[in-house]
Amino acid sequence: MVAQENFKCCDHIAGNIMSSWSTVFVTGGAGYIGSHCIVELLDAGYSVIAVDNFANSVNGERGEAPSLKRVERITGKTVTFYQCDLLDKPRLEKIFSEHKIDCVIHFAAMKAVGESMQVPLLYYKNNIVGTINLLEVMKTHGCYQLVFSSSCTVYGNPDVLPITEEHHTGNVTNVYGRTKYFIEEMLKDISAAEKNWNIICLRYFNPVGAHPSGLIGEDPTKAFTNLMPYMAQVAIGNRPNLTIFGGDYNTVDGTGVRDYIHVMDLASGHVAALNKLKKEHLRLKTYNLGTGQGVSVLQLLRTFEAVTKTMVPFEIQDRRTGDIVSMYANTSLAERELGWKAKYTLEQMCEDFWRWQTMNPNGYRGNSNNSASSENGRTSVIINGSELMDTDWAQLWEPFVQGGL
Repeated sequence: MVAQENFKCCDHIAGNIMSSWSTVFVTGGAGYIGSHCIVELLDAGYSVIAVDNFANSVNGERGEAPSLKRVERITGKTVTFYQCDLLDKPRLEKIFSEHKIDCVIHFAAMKAVGESMQVPLLYYKNNIVGTINLLEVMKTHGCYQLVFSSSCTVYGNPDVLPITEEHHTGNVTNVYGRTKYFIEEMLKDISAAEKNWNIICLRYFNPVGAHPSGLIGEDPTKAFTNLMPYMAQVAIGNRPNLTIFGGDYNTVDGTGVRDYIHVMDLASGHVAALNKLKKEHLRLKTYNLGTGQGVSVLQLLRTFEAVTKTMVPFEIQDRRTGDIVSMYANTSLAERELGWKAKYTLEQMCEDFWRWQTMNPNGYRGNSNNSASSENGRTSVIINGSELMDTDWAQLWEPFVQGGL
């Protein structure tokens, strides 16, 4: 359980903030970022209730979440999981009625930029109506503490770099980003109208990497839209080459520049946000989560090749309409107010993702040889801070092989 500490609310109207929280409700918990965040939550002493509709994550046998089974293995703790769509408000109500929930972390969303432009109504309904249902159920059950998973896409094409939280929002170039922007605006309105709400919006930049154990990582359920999974699929021979859109931008090498952040740094940012909500009644506050370093597509590719000792053939095609040239964060506000700062290097991002990919070439959807290549032929993984080698690893993995995950 989380340490019993008494935090004094700076606003006396925040009577619903508890001196000690124990249970966090995580939407989209079986997904890439959600599953990694749950590892950090469990390690921090929280109990976790997770829901997912498997729109962006792999569905296991009997409605179980393979990613969360592995989270349990990593942490040695249990996750209460429900298969639930946020559009199913009665089921959401039932789950809240059965548990005492102290805080919500809201990840669940359709998230493919290209797809959002093809089926906008699906994105508006799923992302916005689902969020409204969640907020209404939270209010009914007296839960007003929320960490919302937002995105740097709300900034649109930035006027200045690095981007601070004060940069204007709304000039968004795709439907997915607009859903995040509209939800942020909705949260502004409800927090202004109803003083009980205590909300932090975290604007992510570009999450990559995987848990150092190699047990959990990014396993896209749709056509690859994120760079590193695509790159790794080319490196292991499942795809012929990487396509880079745009090679004539005004950047260091002509390719687009982004702020890549290790998913475990992102996960720790959520624990830091919870700590902030416990200490203060903020009504609404927004923070960037990134490294503050701009990295081009080719720089990431060359780093990936060097770390993994592979070659990633690529071809450069014309720019895509709506693509942004450069985007990277100013994260000084999060560092100052949350006590959070990204610590993983670009090399570690590549190394950890490659470990996940080589140990799980088919992701959660098929058994692999369960071993990452290494120069001395020995495999090591990190569980609860301890390094396990060869025989230990085989024993650790056996339940997943037997369970057909």
